[in-house]
Amino acid sequence: MSHADNVRGVERPPSVDALARALRANATFADVPRSVLVDAARHGIATDRTDPAPHAIRYAANYRGRLLRSVVNATGVLLHTNLGRAPLRARPGASAIRSTNLEFDLETGRRGSRRIHADALITRLTGAEASLVVNNCAAAVMLVLATLARGRGVVVSRGELVEIGGGFRIPEVLEQSGASLVEVGTTNRTRRRDYADAVADPAADVALILKVHQSNYRITGFTEEADVQSLADLGVPVVADIGSGLLDAATPWLVDAQGRTPPLPWLEGEPAARQTLAAGAGLVVFSGDKLLGGPQAGIIAGRRDLVERCAAHPLARALRPGGQVLETLQQTLLDVATGSGAHVPFWEMATRTVESLARRAAVIVEAIADARVDAATMDAVPGGGTLPDRTIASFGVRIRGDIAGHLRAYEPPIASRVHEQTTHLDLRTVDPLDDELLIAAVRAALTG
Repeated sequence: MSHADNVRGVERPPSVDALARALRANATFADVPRSVLVDAARHGIATDRTDPAPHAIRYAANYRGRLLRSVVNATGVLLHTNLGRAPLRARPGASAIRSTNLEFDLETGRRGSRRIHADALITRLTGAEASLVVNNCAAAVMLVLATLARGRGVVVSRGELVEIGGGFRIPEVLEQSGASLVEVGTTNRTRRRDYADAVADPAADVALILKVHQSNYRITGFTEEADVQSLADLGVPVVADIGSGLLDAATPWLVDAQGRTPPLPWLEGEPAARQTLAAGAGLVVFSGDKLLGGPQAGIIAGRRDLVERCAAHPLARALRPGGQVLETLQQTLLDVATGSGAHVPFWEMATRTVESLARRAAVIVEAIADARVDAATMDAVPGGGTLPDRTIASFGVRIRGDIAGHLRAYEPPIASRVHEQTTHLDLRTVDPLDDELLIAAVRAALTG
């Protein structure tokens, strides 16, 4: 700007660099790239030359809000799909930069297989002959169908033609895999005879029977279904999509030193991989980030010949998970295999006693010391499309008024539940280490 401009009283525009540096000095934006802060400063100045800072802050905050971040889950939904389903325990970083033996055979020094690391654990825990890990359960179903039934028929009960989250529909997956759908039975009743007649029909050219866990809904009343054991001798493999990923109905990873397992009535009747394979299924497919408690993954386990055919299919390479997923899955499986269920965050949450949650709630309410805040019983849910009609007794903190937006804006953000203008913080899904954070966040919200 020239001296003449100053003389004529033309106002000097705010400094982009100075505003960007001011944003950088704010600890909230420490992980935001400088180029974004410069854009935020320019946006703020263009919006309001007199007071650009609030607009620049909102711009930078909106950018940061789109990044993947740590969130405190106080919703009472253990497997919250929007929050990444099964939570994973943060592990401290190693002091040195290290690689892994993802595809390196330490004995021979030659190239190895990324399949072997989790396979030994999955087969031990489920009783399967072999296993294969892909990037999610939908991919596992697609790979199995494309490998074992392309150009042939797949028998599915009309009561199991489900759609789960994201528009994943069994008929459409069958179509994309190249297999043909052979519907049997009715919505509410399908018998062994229905499957047997379809398998015996030469025109249907049936390659396998697909049993699909109803997962996120229930049909009740006048119903009937054929179980895996009754279908295992019909001459074609039975593939069971058990969905939720319960490895063993006995939950041996939760057995204490006295040989006791905590009562888990909400888990009753949930199909498990070990028992489904023992009943005669050729393969089971299930998710890694539900009742297993690990990262997002799809697991195929069962007869070795069927698994190896899936592993040899060209799709298998496109659907394989990365090293970090396999490493996290391996650690989860190790925790389960060694009986350390308490080290798996999902199972730690699921087995907390109501009494322990009530004690935590009382401490939080006393610390906040506000008439609008009290402790209350709550009903947590498994979530993630798992056990839709089951609840888990819980305890937490209630705040009269809707402060959910304030809690989401806190650092780190807190996800809560609002019902009838009352904010609920269910402590079953909150790590006890975050109780002090809840106290501070609620205080801040109530004081504006």
